[in-house]
Amino acid sequence: MENNNYAAIDIGSNGARLLIKNVKEDTMGNTEFTKILFLRIPLRLGKDVFTLGEISEERQRMMMCMIKSYKQLMKLYNVSQYRACATAAMRDARNGEKILKKIRKETGIDIEILAGSEEAKILYNNSIESAESVSGNYAYVDVGGGSTEISLLSNGLLVGSCSYNIGTLRLLSGAVSPDTIENMRTDLQAYAEKYPGITIIGSGGNINKLSRMFHESSKKSRHNILPVKNLQQIHDELKPLTIEERISQYSLKPDRADVIIPAAEIFLNVAKSLNCTEIHVPNISLADGIIDTLYKTSK
Repeated sequence: MENNNYAAIDIGSNGARLLIKNVKEDTMGNTEFTKILFLRIPLRLGKDVFTLGEISEERQRMMMCMIKSYKQLMKLYNVSQYRACATAAMRDARNGEKILKKIRKETGIDIEILAGSEEAKILYNNSIESAESVSGNYAYVDVGGGSTEISLLSNGLLVGSCSYNIGTLRLLSGAVSPDTIENMRTDLQAYAEKYPGITIIGSGGNINKLSRMFHESSKKSRHNILPVKNLQQIHDELKPLTIEERISQYSLKPDRADVIIPAAEIFLNVAKSLNCTEIHVPNISLADGIIDTLYKTSK
């Protein structure tokens, strides 16, 4: 029986994650993915990039320390293969390539800057919900700090992949134009007409937290299902509160308490455009997709 540890480093606009999974494959070809480590650092690169246009020296220092720590943890857990990726904030940062070259020189860790289209494609190809195992029409929606990635599938086939510069930190920074939001709505409405009955599968830390909040408050809730009307209700309850009130009343982390509102608004926008009444939240992420893709390409 084959037994390996794979790792993904996902450097987003809000948080940076290290995910390590053990992958077992038996003689019949059945594969089992088991999470053995997950760490998230609230690096908040987007806070610099979407206001200043580049990453500050302080966050560069934090990023270097983080990558060095992640490298040691991958050694500790005997990781056989890894892939390190950065998304919207690094795509937009004027000094992004320069920073990654310095990290590569000091740590040996090579970090790729993913194009938005590639990020969207990775998201649907993961170990929890695979494209081959679903029938019907689905939209995989990942809302990050700097962008929203949407992959549309019909009967297991990828029929559309979109990336929009609409993210939680970007919205909080006032860096999203009304035209960009309108373009997303128009695109999704066209998909909804061509592929009716679309089911949203939500990805990202904010939708995971919103789903948990709903399930904790509802005894009749269905596992991993977040009705859009209840998402709207949670949004309406949270929005009038201050950051401190959200933290104290709903046990939100400081780096979650501000971005959770724009995240909810993006999902509500997407759901309305696609005529969806509920969101499936299976707790998937870009890091899961990176490991799944890494494993498949290594076979």
